[in-house]
Parts: sequence; structure tokens; C-alpha cells
Amino acid sequence: MVTSDIKFDIQSLNVRFAGVQAIKDLTLQVYANEIFTIIGPANSGKTSFLYSLNRLNDLNTTFRLTGTVRLDNMDIYLNYDVALLRKRVGIVFALPAPLPLSIFDNIAYGPRMHGLKNRGKLMEIVEKSLIEAYLWEEVKDRLNTPAFNLSGGQQQRLCIARNLAVNPEVLLFDEPTSGLDPISTAKVEDALRLLKQKYTIILVTNNVAQAARVGDRTAFFLMGELIELDETNKIFTKPGEKRTEDYITGKFG
Repeated sequence: MVTSDIKFDIQSLNVRFAGVQAIKDLTLQVYANEIFTIIGPANSGKTSFLYSLNRLNDLNTTFRLTGTVRLDNMDIYLNYDVALLRKRVGIVFALPAPLPLSIFDNIAYGPRMHGLKNRGKLMEIVEKSLIEAYLWEEVKDRLNTPAFNLSGGQQQRLCIARNLAVNPEVLLFDEPTSGLDPISTAKVEDALRLLKQKYTIILVTNNVAQAARVGDRTAFFLMGELIELDETNKIFTKPGEKRTEDYITGKFG
């Protein structure tokens, strides 16, 4: 893989909260336009790692980091505009969090914050974002109704669309289908497969079957350490570490 294909380059990353080490000497790369899945039991450092990529950990006053996190070869912890970073690197959380606004205004919120006022251009962005999030056909006739009227699965896809509206380059997903039914989960996974054509996707999931279905490469974290990283089909058919095999076969976790 040539350097230009590396989106995130993480070297010797250590993350601590109040003296407790959440990430231990982590080195890995995330490639452009891949779905990079991260699996592992609770307290393995998955979310701490994810939040390091758009500096959400900064909100915790006890957070300390050493090592480097480079986005397109620029260190995001060294004189980097955090607002710009979070525009480039969006995040979708486990629980849907629509704004108390209409469906249209949820999607238009970000572009408006960045100065776009033209209703016609906003409509183009709203439609495009909802199409990419696999939601347009379900809501196109009720864009002015409250987002809270949507089902849980629809709300989660709305949150994906809201991220897409500001033209990110990377999408982080923190267990985005953990509270969804199988049909809603399948729709989110369909959206991920489509989105990777334009975006780099990093997915934390506790559902190993989901990682197997959608991941291009998969990393297995355990107690803050990277145990194994490989192409997803290899991880799930012929893992190189017994701890990886034990986890994906349900022997612990």
C-alpha cells in the first residue's frame, strides 16, 4: 500500500485517563476507502481509540496522549484546527441523537452553520445525503416533519446523513447498530458498503458477525492492546492468534 493510500497513520499511541491506560503503544494504519472494523470485549480500548481520531477525548480533563495520530500525514494533535478536524472526521454514536428539528433541518444544520443559506442548494445537500444514507425513499414526502417521529433505525440513518451533509472524508461509527433490530441493522450495513466508495469508514462493533460481513480489514483489541490486524476474511477463517480465535468463537468476551 503506497503512502498516498494511507488515511490515518497511528504510531506508538498511548492513551490514559486519570492514570489508567486505555491504549497501549498502538501502531496501525487505516487506508482510504476501506471499512476498517475494530472488535474486542468491553474495556479493550476500542472507543478510546475511535475518539482519539477526532479528538473527542479532549473533552475529558484527565485525558493524556503520547505518540502520533496523522491524518493525511498531518499530526492532528500538533497545531491542528479541531473544528476543521471534526468536519473532516464525522462520528455516529451507538444511540441515535437527532436534533429536535424537522428531518430537513437536521440535515441542513451543518451546512447552515458553515454559512450556506440558499434553500435550493440546501435541498440538494439534504437529498444527496439522505440518498447516501439509504433513507431518502422513506422520508422524501415528509421532510418537514419532526425527526423524532422516525423509527430508531431511521433516526440512526438520519444521523449518518447529517454527517454526510458537511462533506467529511472519514466516518467513525461507535457500535451504530447495537440498539437496532436486524432489518434496521441490515440497512445501515448496506449504507456502509455504499459509503466506502467515497469515504473512509472506521467501525467499532461488538457484533463479530457484523465485522465479518462488512469489514475489509479487522483489528482485534484486548485490554488496550492490538492483538491482531489482518484482512477480515483471514481474521475470521484463519486467525494468527489464539486469543483472536477464542474471542470470535465466543470463548470469552
